[in-house]
Amino acid sequence: MTSALKDTGTRFEMVEQGLTSFADYRRAGDRIIIDHVESPPALRGTGASGRLMEALSADIQARGLKITPVCSYAAAWLKRSEAYRSLLD
Repeated sequence: MTSALKDTGTRFEMVEQGLTSFADYRRAGDRIIIDHVESPPALRGTGASGRLMEALSADIQARGLKITPVCSYAAAWLKRSEAYRSLLD
């Protein structure tokens, strides 16, 4: 089971199978700068990071913000996403 997205103020987190995937971020004006996205080794290859990116992108879009990805995974995911590509800043 996947938990709801949690925003700590510096990190987005989602729990699956008792393990936490996360995206570290900073806020700069109307931008969320995603520095790093990571899933535990046991969740790698299951789509956990993609589900995290989808949830955090929906949250950021709802707040009317943009995303600046520093993390290469986040950048690649956003470029492939038709629904959230417009969030790229």
